[in-house]
Amino acid sequence: MKFKSIILVALIASMPAVSNAGDAAAGKVKAAACAACHGAEGVSAMDIWPNLAGQKAGYLVKQMKAFRDGGRKDPMMSPMAAALTDEDIDNLAAYFSGL
Repeated sequence: MKFKSIILVALIASMPAVSNAGDAAAGKVKAAACAACHGAEGVSAMDIWPNLAGQKAGYLVKQMKAFRDGGRKDPMMSPMAAALTDEDIDNLAAYFSGL
């Protein structure tokens, strides 16, 4: 059993690091379009729009992709997300999660 654990640790250690962490600086630039509803720093002035600042990046990615791909529909967000690439989404998620 100990031998199997050593092999597993060696295999995991040899795997390349995979990161979908985006570029927060690029996300900040892209986030200008989000500011009207979600606030310049990701904190909405209106209760009808959620705060994005400090949300987990994975959650933000999941929600933006759902709006973009049609799994989640909203008259405002669906068109806004339609043009986002995976890279845009990762960058936005990195920016908002870091606030």
